[in-house]
Amino acid sequence: MVQLEYSVEEPLNREPKLERLVSSFITEEGYDRNHGPIPHLDASTHRVSINGLVQNELSLSVADLKSLPQHNIICALQCAGNRRHTMRTKLKEVSGIDWFDGAVMNCKWTGPLLHDVLEKAGVTVEKEKWESKHVAFACHQTATQEDEWYGASIPLPRAMDPECGILLALEMNGKTLPPNHGAPVRVVTPGIAGARSVKWLDSITVQTSESNNYYQQHDYKILPPEADSVEKAEKWWDKVNALQDMPINSVIAIPASDSKVKADENGTIEVKGYALPSGSDGPIARVEVSADGGKTWQDAELLKDREAEQSELKWAWSLWKARVRIAKGKDKKIFSRATDRNGNTQVETVEWNLRGVAYNAYGEASGLEVD
Repeated sequence: MVQLEYSVEEPLNREPKLERLVSSFITEEGYDRNHGPIPHLDASTHRVSINGLVQNELSLSVADLKSLPQHNIICALQCAGNRRHTMRTKLKEVSGIDWFDGAVMNCKWTGPLLHDVLEKAGVTVEKEKWESKHVAFACHQTATQEDEWYGASIPLPRAMDPECGILLALEMNGKTLPPNHGAPVRVVTPGIAGARSVKWLDSITVQTSESNNYYQQHDYKILPPEADSVEKAEKWWDKVNALQDMPINSVIAIPASDSKVKADENGTIEVKGYALPSGSDGPIARVEVSADGGKTWQDAELLKDREAEQSELKWAWSLWKARVRIAKGKDKKIFSRATDRNGNTQVETVEWNLRGVAYNAYGEASGLEVD
């Protein structure tokens, strides 16, 4: 349930789709997930309004946005419910669509920085008061499952920091943004839960409070364990902060859980996957793999993108591979754990939450039969 790149009807199984997903550094296609029908908007007439606590209210066309300095950002967008399946099966049942480990994509996005657009409008809030203010994004083009429109917001300091890379994306992987990915313009919020990367953007508002949209107020929050039913959750929604930064994570894509694997003459098998840094703390610095329940770990090889500098991969996924020695037999298990530039490292287990969001315990392939 997120306005981002995943299939509306078809949860993404790990095999073979996730294997294809990690076959290249930058995906040419993403997966779609929307809270309502996809609008097909006319780029020649579409406009984005900038209003609220600004000196100059603006109404910008796509041509206006293209006239601003254009920036390229390579980043992963992931559903807050990525890996919900593992929380559901390892800890306890959760409330939400089961995306398995593939509710993520990695792309090069192109467009003006949100910072530049807000500078053009002239934010009237004194810098020392930014911390309590927000920038809200909205799409009023279509009704959603739970509201009459879709909206989200991020803290104003994040929006005003050009180093945070918040974009109004007009292109995806060097091509005009397609309708299912938010054409003609969408927000891209690197390192932040994908729910905030609003598609089909038509409004940006600088304001004193978070977006009042359903999906900011009643979803995408890490509720405490005592909120263990939809009914009990009601008293917690307005007490818990909206999820912003996504946590450090890694996933084993190959081999898939519950599969048969043949070891080579040295008793090793190949393991592949992806890793994601925490928020803006990237890039990924290290991925380790264990085939003995976490007693010992070996470093995986981080695969380098031929076209991108390491400094450009702050918010990108890192693909990795390793060959690990593993005993033959049934019900074998492999773990992965990632560490990013700022030292955030995955832990063995995490606390359960009702919506199954932000699950980031060790990556795992279990139930393996090794011949």
